[in-house]
Amino acid sequence: MRPLRPVEPNLRRAANALLAGELVVLPTETVYGLAADAANPEAVAKIFEAKGRPSDNPLIVHVAQMEAVELWSDHMPKGMLKLARAFWPGPLTVVVPKNPRVPSIVTAGLDTVAIRIPSHSLALAVLEMTGMGLAMPSANPFMGLSPTRADRIDPSVAAHVACIIDGGPCRVGIESTVLDLSDGTPKILRPGTITAEEIEAVIGTVEVVDSAERKAPGMYKRHYAPAVPALLVKKAADGDAGLVFGYTTNETQIQMPSDPVNYAKKLYVALSDLEGRGVERIMIEEPPTGTEWAGVWDRVSKATAAL
Repeated sequence: MRPLRPVEPNLRRAANALLAGELVVLPTETVYGLAADAANPEAVAKIFEAKGRPSDNPLIVHVAQMEAVELWSDHMPKGMLKLARAFWPGPLTVVVPKNPRVPSIVTAGLDTVAIRIPSHSLALAVLEMTGMGLAMPSANPFMGLSPTRADRIDPSVAAHVACIIDGGPCRVGIESTVLDLSDGTPKILRPGTITAEEIEAVIGTVEVVDSAERKAPGMYKRHYAPAVPALLVKKAADGDAGLVFGYTTNETQIQMPSDPVNYAKKLYVALSDLEGRGVERIMIEEPPTGTEWAGVWDRVSKATAAL
């Protein structure tokens, strides 16, 4: 399917498809998302079918403004408004107690719901046109690489959608930070580009957890992974294919940025490029340590985890 230009008639076409219970692919600042009306269980079920996603994996509800959060949650936890003022619209997802009317398929049967306001102008425009909340996981087959460009949407996913809106390369490049506020103790469930320190500057101490309880997307040990085996290494050999920090030594090596923001932006598209070159395995040189690299570490660790 050919992506559509980001002009008003095409955005209206996407909005009408969503209102009709169909799926569309929209750009966000993080990755491209596979969107459905979050209040329509039949439409949301199409997301799970298109991605091959297990039903125990909750979805994030995307809304256009803070007032819409009240439609999905009856309780605003302590610190919620401060976080919204600091980081929304933007790549922060907050897990809160859900409104009983939220379809259980969205929350994987949990009593919490994950919500965020994206900052991409096209996603916001379609949200405003529909007046609905959109369940919108990354537009990839389950456990595969998230697309950060419209031309990287997997054909198996594209076959299920009414249209794809081309919003250009994603500005952030990895999925949002997920913060759980549902039980009184703020916990980061999935690191992203918004760091623990940035959140603590707004609401105080937060925990970073590695829980088997899946209260948010992206909590499987292996996730966001290329189709070929990938290994995390201290240093790639000259003949290896992979992501490196120093000079490249062959045409199947990609030099990665030395700062976490640009590394995150480039990560998935670089791995996708190497997939497309038909390499047998990918070596990923270990990124630097430090909390600002936590989101990158989370993604490369999941990409290289054993099945």
